[in-house]
Amino acid sequence: MLINKKTYRTIWYNKEKDNVQIIDQNKLPFELEITSLSNLNDVLLAIKEMKVRGAPLIGATAAYGVYLAFKEYNSQKTINEAAKKIKNTRPTAVNLFWAVDRMMSKIDFNYPKNKIEESLLKEANNICEEDINKCKKIGEFGLEIIKNIKKSKNKINILTHCNAGWLATIDWGTATAPIYYARNNNIDVHVWVDETRPRNQGSSLTSYELNNEGIENTIITDNSAGLLMQKGEIDICIVGADRVTSTGHVANKIGTFLKAVIAKEFNIPFYVAIPTNTIDWEIKQYEDIIIEERDGKELREIKGLDENNVLRLVDIYPKNSKVYNPAFDITPNKFVEAFITNKGIIQARADEIIKIKND
Repeated sequence: MLINKKTYRTIWYNKEKDNVQIIDQNKLPFELEITSLSNLNDVLLAIKEMKVRGAPLIGATAAYGVYLAFKEYNSQKTINEAAKKIKNTRPTAVNLFWAVDRMMSKIDFNYPKNKIEESLLKEANNICEEDINKCKKIGEFGLEIIKNIKKSKNKINILTHCNAGWLATIDWGTATAPIYYARNNNIDVHVWVDETRPRNQGSSLTSYELNNEGIENTIITDNSAGLLMQKGEIDICIVGADRVTSTGHVANKIGTFLKAVIAKEFNIPFYVAIPTNTIDWEIKQYEDIIIEERDGKELREIKGLDENNVLRLVDIYPKNSKVYNPAFDITPNKFVEAFITNKGIIQARADEIIKIKND
């Protein structure tokens, strides 16, 4: 997608330098910085520090991490340790575990080291290409939902939460893919963008990418959505997810659950857009999902430009105040209208979700 009218992906392999390059999302929206990942430690820091974020992008970064780790450490023991370190970076995003396991399955020490490296790089590249294609399919299926709403509306008002855009994937995004497809089909859309405290991925990333694509959007505080729904100014909610259980419960950015509850109160359809590899086939009960807790400084500090156009962090809470900072919450399946997946629209029920497991 576009940044300043130039096409980018969030992550790519640089053949000339034999490294992986990413957009450092901690610098957005004020600065576009391309960062190189050359070894395992670079990858671990990029994921932990959220230079990359969003379940699909974390998975792709983890895949390249296995490739880079194998180049550094080529024994069975050390590569297993590296895989464990990658998995420990972010415990909630299931794509991370899926990607590491898929990459590890390609390692066969009966083959020469250079052949294994070639196989791992090819697999990481494949994961990226597959993710793009999955997001495009999500866009196609989601477009049909928006078209149905368009029959009774001149303009479609869509609420999204956090950033499930192309910056959270490789390209196109999950929740934003239907929006981009609607725009490309001349459907007039407007997006209400939750700022998404504490890291403000909505205001700093989703609005940023929508602005670059020329899509009308308005940033709102996280607590404004209820009022807008009450006033009839939201037609549909579309969010992404970091993990979905095989029974349809959704782990996503903190605040998602509240939006789903309010949407149900006002009969507004609440859709979750995911590639099928975001489904955790092992977990059925949402109580079993590990919820990542992050450093309290994310709540205490806020980043912005000062009057001299210098990027600064400032404290907004008393230093002696206690802080609780869960990164995700869980939306029970009864609040989900359906999943928009790369395999079609799937109802949020175990008997429907299981149909796509081996499809």
